[in-house]
Formats: sequence, C-alpha cells, structure tokens
Amino acid sequence: MERTFESLIPRLQPSVPGCPHATIAQYVRTSAIRTCERTLAWRTTHTPYALNPGVPTYAYQKPANTDVHAVFLATVNGRALEVLTLDQAVARYPEWADLYSGVPFAELWVGDGAFNEAAFNEQGFNAGAQFVLSDEALAKASDPRIITQISPDQFIVIPPPDASRTYMLRMIYALKPTRSATGISAVIFDELEDVIMHGALQELLVIPNMAWSDRELASYHAKQYTYHVAERRARANLGNARGTMTAKMQPFG
Repeated sequence: MERTFESLIPRLQPSVPGCPHATIAQYVRTSAIRTCERTLAWRTTHTPYALNPGVPTYAYQKPANTDVHAVFLATVNGRALEVLTLDQAVARYPEWADLYSGVPFAELWVGDGAFNEAAFNEQGFNAGAQFVLSDEALAKASDPRIITQISPDQFIVIPPPDASRTYMLRMIYALKPTRSATGISAVIFDELEDVIMHGALQELLVIPNMAWSDRELASYHAKQYTYHVAERRARANLGNARGTMTAKMQPFG
C-alpha cells in the first residue's frame, strides 16, 4: 500500500500558513528522497531470477517510481558477490565485460529468415533464423564474482555468466522515491513521518520573501531533522533486535 506525499500537508500547513498545497507536497517529496538516502530505512529484496549467459548488464528489479540507492547484498546461487564501486571494479577487471564477449549480435543469428521476400512461404517463415551462443560469445564468460553499478537504473556482473549452469541472482537494497513519485510505501512513510516533516519544514521556512518565512523556526526543524535522521538510521540498522552491552578490560602494555 502506498501513502501519498499530500497526506502530510495537514500536519505541515499550520507552520507555513498560506503556502500552496502543491508546494508543500513538492518539498515533502524532496525531504522523503533525502531521508531515504540518509537513513537507508526503505529496504527490499526481490524474487531471485536467472542471469543470461554472456550478458553482463541488467536493470534493477524494483517497484515503480523508485530508485536503488544502496545495495546491501547480492548473491548468485547463494554465494555473495563483491559489491564494488565502479573504480574498484575497473581496477580489478580492467578488460571489462562486453556483451557476448564482443561478438557482434548479428553473427549470433544462424539461418535465413523469410522477411521481405517476394512470395509468402509458410514453411520458410516458420523456420527463421535461430539465436545460437557460439564458443566465441562465451569466451570471456565465467562464474560471476563482482557486481557494480554503472547507472542509476543498471548494474553489471563481472565476469558475465557462462552457460555451464543456471545462475540465480538475489539482491537486497535500499530504495528512495524518484523525482516524479507521488508517494512511498505506507509502512516506510509511517516510520519516517517525523523525519520527513522536519526536513520539509526546514526548507519551506527559508523560502525568501514569503509570508510564512521564519529562519529561526527553520533552524529548529533543521536540528530536529538531524537528530531524527540519526535515530531512524540506527533503528533501521538494529531492527527489532536488541543487543547486549559488554565491557572488556584492555591489558596494560
């Protein structure tokens, strides 16, 4: 279930009297994005899916109107991949990973198609070209060991998977709303409502030349936002688990 950013307007309106609802909703969205980035509280996983032989680049499997902000875990067949930055991945694998080992896509189609022929031939039409992965196309493929992001919506596994077996990918990551989103998960919104509220107000109250502008009040909400972000980040990391505190004497040396 999704909760809209507009649902927070009644709580913010008394602090910014006269501010248009559309403006409030816009700043709530901006605060929600920033809050999800800083707390990493919106976490999800997906059903494992098979990687394609010879294919290194994939799109994130994520809910609509969301972006992946951080990857906590990526596994292939139960084995954890190294989650590296792009710089680290390039240093580790300078040859990089090309689609089908650099073999032109057209060369992997074997046989003749029947498109654009002068006469219709049912048998020829049904016996069109077939896509065949050659040994050359899988020459640089192997057991994937590294994952890295190459764009906000795509990642790459290195080396690309071979065809010796099926490689099932599972990921756990933190989400944030996109710039065009109208809301986020109701569970996450309820958890982060106070943080989002303070974040939106600290920005709304410093808009210049507005009747509701109040820099002193904005400073208060900025401090509250910083406090609540740290608290929600810690809560997200701890979850509903409760650890024990122990003290250990350090030897004198």
